[in-house]
Amino acid sequence: MMKRMLACLTALCLILAALPCALAEETDDEAGELTQEEIDEVAALDDVDEDDLFLYLTGPVYQEKELADFDLNSPALYTCRVLDNSSLFTERSLDSRRIARCKARAEVLYVGSNWAIVRSGSDIGYIQRKRIHAVKAVDTVNTPPYGVQKSSYIATTADVCEVRKSMSDQDGSWLVLNPGTMLSIWKIQDGWAIVPYHRTYGYISLSDLTDLIPVSPTDQPIREDSPIAAYTSYYKMDQTKINLNRISNIAVACQRLTRVMAPGDSLNFNKDVGPYKKSLGYKEAPVLVDGTTRPGYGGGTCQVSSTLYNALMQLPGVEILQRRPHGPGGASYLPHGVDAAVGNTDLNLRFRNNYDFPIRVEGHTSDDGALLMLVYRADE
Repeated sequence: MMKRMLACLTALCLILAALPCALAEETDDEAGELTQEEIDEVAALDDVDEDDLFLYLTGPVYQEKELADFDLNSPALYTCRVLDNSSLFTERSLDSRRIARCKARAEVLYVGSNWAIVRSGSDIGYIQRKRIHAVKAVDTVNTPPYGVQKSSYIATTADVCEVRKSMSDQDGSWLVLNPGTMLSIWKIQDGWAIVPYHRTYGYISLSDLTDLIPVSPTDQPIREDSPIAAYTSYYKMDQTKINLNRISNIAVACQRLTRVMAPGDSLNFNKDVGPYKKSLGYKEAPVLVDGTTRPGYGGGTCQVSSTLYNALMQLPGVEILQRRPHGPGGASYLPHGVDAAVGNTDLNLRFRNNYDFPIRVEGHTSDDGALLMLVYRADE
């Protein structure tokens, strides 16, 4: 009996002694112990309830173009393919009246934040952007790539700053930014900065901003401190551990991304910003793959690559070598169809500087919900 007990104790000691070694041998690519509930919780943070976007708002919002602005003779910006069983609607709502079933091919007349206006045969109506794909410009020289939103300014928050749901201090806000946060502005209207926010818009009072710097509309900077491209996306600030890991990963990716690229230089996001390992500072957070979330080191870096992609699309001298979206639904923190998934051989963002001058690519985040990508000429 005593010998059996000694044998058991010896075996237990050997197991305990080996345990630290086993933990130390865990690779950076192993997922860890995230529960599906935690994963779904973070995935839901970026959801925006489209049906409730404009309920109970007292202030004005940015007015996109309407069906009345177009007719059968209006020039098309793009051609596209349409998913089966897609309908055209009279309003930007699935509850509005259906005009007709859309044909397999259609013409895009206007692109809004979440809906597009298309012409299908003799019908013109609204269709959700997620129902169209294979979008190609009719005039490839004078029409920007599908989904481009060229920023007009960059600015810095002067104080605590609310990104509101309308152009009114009486309405609620999407998020609150800290003083000193850099962001880009899409348009300015009636004393408000309009910014793309997920699949709608956010509004910031110009009185809350300082250091307005114009973004050059061309590749020639307006002044020395003007970027030639800028884009900001936004993330939620839920204080759960798993979401804080995601925020940390965004900051790490921004640091690893920032660089000067000489003419002809290429960037491979998975290689140059990754690999997404614990040893490089990345933490475990949910990653989005084909519309579903799962645990992985570097969760959140796709928002960095996707935000960068939206800045790069503004530059005709930058060639996108590889880019794929996050499955049919895309990433909800951006308008549909303009995200860039990373993480493996098939999911990567690669691009090349085809300009005859160097460019400087910068990633900025203040860990308060705003992720800004800037591209400058770097001649000097």
